[in-house]
Amino acid sequence: MTPFSTILTHPGSAHKDEFLACSVLLAVHPVAILRREPTAEDLADPSVAVVDVGHVHEPALNNFDHHQLPKDHAPTCALSLVLRHLGLYEDARQFCDWLEPAEWFDCRGPSDTARWLGVDRAVVGKLHSPIDGALLRRFAQASRLSAGDPVWEMMRMIGDDILGYVRSLRDRLDFIARHAELWTLDDVVGGPEILFLPRTEPLPDDPSAALERYVETRGWGNRVIALVSPDRRSDGFGLSRHRDNARVDFTRVAGEGDVHFAHARGFVAKTSATDPARLRALLRLAIASE
Repeated sequence: MTPFSTILTHPGSAHKDEFLACSVLLAVHPVAILRREPTAEDLADPSVAVVDVGHVHEPALNNFDHHQLPKDHAPTCALSLVLRHLGLYEDARQFCDWLEPAEWFDCRGPSDTARWLGVDRAVVGKLHSPIDGALLRRFAQASRLSAGDPVWEMMRMIGDDILGYVRSLRDRLDFIARHAELWTLDDVVGGPEILFLPRTEPLPDDPSAALERYVETRGWGNRVIALVSPDRRSDGFGLSRHRDNARVDFTRVAGEGDVHFAHARGFVAKTSATDPARLRALLRLAIASE
């Protein structure tokens, strides 16, 4: 990405797409944000990243507006354009379930978005977060934000988290693909399948957080009913059910001597067991026959 020394976005009311687009850009270059209309000179100057305003999408000049796109164009917002320029859009669409609804909401509004999601319009309002409202309101009130300002610092953290999540999840998925095993419990009615991630060295940061996403990317969502992965707090393993499968209830193993935690709702358990044979035995106890 061409280096820039300033981020510029529109004044007035603020929306999630330019807020997040500016946040991601701050994670790339922590510079000041100005909120005003761009000039022709701004749009021609690659040192000014112009976001969600200006009616120009020219990544080479760091201009990222979507408002000039035809109304029947696939929902695309300023954040979409920034992520695409960084080469992260496809992974972000795959890994960040909130991205596509954010695109729809910005381009089509709440009513069309609700219809697309297949929910009542009132549901959209019920999901509104006061955190979003507070940050957007403070962002809208500012004409300039720079390092040290609480909103600027929060935006940079959000941008860091978005980029870190997308980039690290790809690494974790690749790690899981290299090491994970798909177990089948043939001696249990229905032959349920379990995804097992062995403890390897070195173990990347929290690989288990990507297990469910890995199952979905492989198209195994309706096959795999439970997950087994290294416990971050001990040398043992964590057991969890996938997609809240009703056959799996880990309260059934709560009394086992090597199970030191089983959630009262049965969706997760922790064990000191490390032998795959013992882990399979615990799973057999926890999984009901069809």
